[in-house]
Amino acid sequence: MASVTDKAAVNSVVAAFERQNPEIHIEVSFADINTLQKELPHKLRADRAPDVFTVWPGSGNPASVATLERANLLEELSLRPFSRTVPEGVKPVTDVLGITYVVPMSFSAIGAIYSQRTLDEIGGSAPTTWSELLDLCDTAEQHGKVLFALGNATPWVTQLVTYALVATTVYSDQPDFDEQMALGKQSFAGSGWRTALEKYLEMHDRGCFSRHPLDTTYADAVKQVADGRAVGTVQVASTISVLQATAPDLDLRMKVLPATDDPEQTRMPGAVSAAYGLNASTPHREAALKLIDFLASTEGQNLYNRFGATLPALPNESFDVSRVVKEVAERQKADTTVPFMDQRWPNPNIQQTHFEQIERLFAKKASVDEALKALDLSYQEDN
Repeated sequence: MASVTDKAAVNSVVAAFERQNPEIHIEVSFADINTLQKELPHKLRADRAPDVFTVWPGSGNPASVATLERANLLEELSLRPFSRTVPEGVKPVTDVLGITYVVPMSFSAIGAIYSQRTLDEIGGSAPTTWSELLDLCDTAEQHGKVLFALGNATPWVTQLVTYALVATTVYSDQPDFDEQMALGKQSFAGSGWRTALEKYLEMHDRGCFSRHPLDTTYADAVKQVADGRAVGTVQVASTISVLQATAPDLDLRMKVLPATDDPEQTRMPGAVSAAYGLNASTPHREAALKLIDFLASTEGQNLYNRFGATLPALPNESFDVSRVVKEVAERQKADTTVPFMDQRWPNPNIQQTHFEQIERLFAKKASVDEALKALDLSYQEDN
């Protein structure tokens, strides 16, 4: 069971695995992220879950490694050979108390994915400052387009612009923000989260997004980029493969979303995104472990990320970085990325609250103050 956004990557790995293991047949089911996060824990508890499945790193949602491990739903993988190769910087979101429970597959990012073809049509270039970003929104509008397709009718999409902005408005000056939050010395309301939400709404008011974001789904947003109605979209890197499959001639580029007028301050959310766990109650343990080992192999990692337009979570020198994600690789190397915000949250309710509050902000049913207060209250529930 995997996320629909990883379909091309998963299918490529499964096909290679089955060629090498003809005695094993794998049936793959795909689901929307919201459906997967909600249904997977219930299926695991009811012994109706697949043998191997998508698990989110960290602790920020119902299908995250920390949440599933607490419920004893994941098989320990510390004895698999790959566990010794997991980078130290990755372990905090793949391990629980020093024990490995998932095989990390991709290092992904959240940023602006532009169609270079459409960008050329409007005579624009990828912005490196906030002022340039707003000017590009105006340029796109003058050409009858929007800069970014935004599918906020799909709940998980609502968070992405906030994260892309928060990477700079919070973590550029406060890289230890998560630690300070855990100690009760920081809050959403008293931090650069306020700036990020205000800028998110400013972009909306400026006409940077789809005309009616709350009536636009993820699939609608992909179509808007594919047919040139939108110059790009703010998304996770795995969406690149979806766009490429839909419209191969877009000539995509993933770039950071600037939040200030100082490019030196700019940070990009970058972290392990896709990871896979083993059902602790699987009746096909031997075959499932073979798949886990293949996912962790150089071949599996490279196949997954070649089709997924991301970088291997278990790095190897044989991986050829696509020009589409060149900036992501450069920022990974330069250490100008920050973890996805929800990966370090103490409970999954915060992410759900964020979804709800962005929807309320766009529907003009809440103020920024009210949204930040709701986030702080949700954070304090289990902290």
